[in-house]
Amino acid sequence: MRNRRKGQVGPRFAIYILGLLIMSLGLVLLIKADLGATPWDVLHVGLYYQLGLTIGSWSVIVGMFILLAAAIISKEFPQVGAFLNMILVGLFIDMYFLLPFLHTPEGLMGKLLMFTIGLLLNGYGMGLYISAQFGAGPRDSLMIALTSKTGWKVRNVRGVMEILVLLVGWWLGGPIFWGTIVIGLLIGPLAGICLPQCHKLTEYWLSSLKEKKMMVEHSKTESKRGASL
Repeated sequence: MRNRRKGQVGPRFAIYILGLLIMSLGLVLLIKADLGATPWDVLHVGLYYQLGLTIGSWSVIVGMFILLAAAIISKEFPQVGAFLNMILVGLFIDMYFLLPFLHTPEGLMGKLLMFTIGLLLNGYGMGLYISAQFGAGPRDSLMIALTSKTGWKVRNVRGVMEILVLLVGWWLGGPIFWGTIVIGLLIGPLAGICLPQCHKLTEYWLSSLKEKKMMVEHSKTESKRGASL
């Protein structure tokens, strides 16, 4: 795996950006559907309601504090990918909120459709950006640090994190509804489906690019040999 990625920073970075774009769109659609957002976005929207700025800005600000906490707990400096994830997701969220045609549907069926699409995009976007292997995001970095420090299982650490964040977001007036519960129940199984599929897709594309590059280099070598004869 490590050898295959060597020299493929450009393609992997393209996959990384595409994954973040898709995941951010999914997060915005979940908020816009008005049926309940993810626990972290409940917090971001609640902060936006209480203190202004933008939802994307709060995503970045909260991410900075999370990375600081993860660094203190793990006693390690966060990876560059964590900072990049934090900044780009915040920018992409605000970018999507500026789209004039992206608004909350009036009927329940429209909201359900937007919610479902948002959930799927969130899962597959997350799978793509993780498959590029540029490092975990701020929340995942904190989860890993706490898991290492406490010895708890990942699902228990993540569960406690999500509940605490959800309570603070609810206290701030964030958008909690039945969709928030659905997200909590489905995001784990969805990630279990999306991550392996995205890894296979990424590996297939990177392998194809590597083979094409080798064929081109071989063709150039053969051409040089023919010219020298």
